[in-house]
Amino acid sequence: MGSGGEDGDAAAVRAEESGSGGVDVWSDAVSSHEPDHLLVMVHGILGSTADWQYGANEFVKQLPDDVIVHCSEKNASMLTLDGVDVMGERLADEVPLLFGSVAMEKVACRVVHWIFRRTGKHLFLTDDDEGQPPLLQRMVEDHGDLYFISALRAFKRRVVYANADCDHIVGWRTSSIRRNTELPELAVSSSEKYPHIVHEEYSEEIDDEKCQDSMTGCDLDILEEKMVTGLRRVSWEKVDVSFQSSITSFAAHSIIQVKYSFMNEGADVIQHIIDHFQL
Repeated sequence: MGSGGEDGDAAAVRAEESGSGGVDVWSDAVSSHEPDHLLVMVHGILGSTADWQYGANEFVKQLPDDVIVHCSEKNASMLTLDGVDVMGERLADEVPLLFGSVAMEKVACRVVHWIFRRTGKHLFLTDDDEGQPPLLQRMVEDHGDLYFISALRAFKRRVVYANADCDHIVGWRTSSIRRNTELPELAVSSSEKYPHIVHEEYSEEIDDEKCQDSMTGCDLDILEEKMVTGLRRVSWEKVDVSFQSSITSFAAHSIIQVKYSFMNEGADVIQHIIDHFQL
């Protein structure tokens, strides 16, 4: 991962391979104290550490005294197909090794299960390990000695950024953890600073919510309803994004994180994340 930004800014950004794998990004403009916050950035299916290069660089340039960014690589490229559980274990093994170092998607067509191998079964809720419920369903609650929802609740804030349209990989209701009936009406952004942020809301935790009856009653709808209900047991900040007016809107799935430097329409989304990052 190389340095980014203008010449004056680029000198402040440093990146090097981590001993545990991945890339650590920090600023050499840091003051006498070491940064207190470690940000771990994880790419999506078939991704790499380069996917978060822009975001990592912007974080350390704008918050040089506060953050070190680690872009994970333990699940790069084809390794993302090995299963959600396997990838989680790899990431969990990678992160603890960072301390003490120098610097510290649902697919539209179910026919492609075989492309995504074990991960595909997890994403489409078709896994059946030893007769247990699908892994993603289990992960919306504490399951046995696996404290999934308790771990999520331990975070002070949980924030989701969701493409409201033009994302052909992950649907809006999925990425924003909503039911179809809960999707908000969107207005055109009036913000010059964040032109692609079209809606923001705070969703309170609901502990006693019961699953709503599915209109179709099919197994997949029932599983999805259980997952939404489970995830609503913690609070969420939700930020809806739209690239509908962009000439590269067809690539919204990548634009939202500025995955490619030549498609930087999502820079305002990254800036929104940084501006709302609570130290």
